[in-house]
Amino acid sequence: MPEYFHPRANTIMRFVLFGLVALLVFVAWAGAMIVRSPYETLQNVPREQPVPFSHEHHAGGLGIDCRYCHTSVEKSSFAGIPATRICMNCHSEMWASSQMLAPVRESFRTGRSIEWTRVHDLPGYVYFAHDIHVSKGIGCSTCHGRVDRMPLTWKAEPLTMKWCLNCHRHPEQYVRPRELVFNMQYQPPANQAEIGRKLVHDYGIRSLITCSTCHR
Repeated sequence: MPEYFHPRANTIMRFVLFGLVALLVFVAWAGAMIVRSPYETLQNVPREQPVPFSHEHHAGGLGIDCRYCHTSVEKSSFAGIPATRICMNCHSEMWASSQMLAPVRESFRTGRSIEWTRVHDLPGYVYFAHDIHVSKGIGCSTCHGRVDRMPLTWKAEPLTMKWCLNCHRHPEQYVRPRELVFNMQYQPPANQAEIGRKLVHDYGIRSLITCSTCHR
C-alpha cells in the first residue's frame, strides 16, 4: 500500500501544534502587556486642556493648597473640578485681560462650564472615594504624583487593579500622618514600615481586597 504521508509527518505536526500553542500564548501575553503599558494607560502623557492650567505654577510656585480648588476632596468621593468662580477669585484682578484666560472669562460670564479633559478617568465599574483615602492618611502625591511639578497635568501612576491592590495589601508602605496628606514635598522616612504599621493601627486601616470594595 502506498504511503500518503511523509515518514516525518507526525514529527512535523507536533512542531506545528507546538508552534500554534506558543503563538497563542505569546499573543495573550503581548495583549496583557499592552493593556498595562503606558501607551494604553496614557501614563506620563501630558493632556491638552481648553486652558493650559499649570499645577507647577499654582501649586508649586504660588503654594496654593489642593483644597482651595478641589473643595470636596475631604468630604466626598469626588475631588471636585474647580468652579470658574474659583479661578476668577484671582483672575478678575490678575491677568484679567490675558487671551489665554478668555475661555475662563467666557465661562464665568455665560455660566457654561469649561469642558476639561479628564486625566484620571477610571472605568464606570470602578468605585473610588477620595474622602476615605484622605482620612486614612493616603497623600495626594501617592496617586497623582508630584503635580506641583507638572506644567500640564499627566497621569503619574497606571491606576490598574494590580497597582491599587498593592496598596490595599500593604497600606503600611504608603500611609502618612494625616496632617501631611496635602504636602507635595513629603518623602517616606527611612523607618516607613515602623511608622506605617503604627498609623495603620491608629487610623483603623483594614486591608480590603474583596471585589465589592471597589466594584459596586
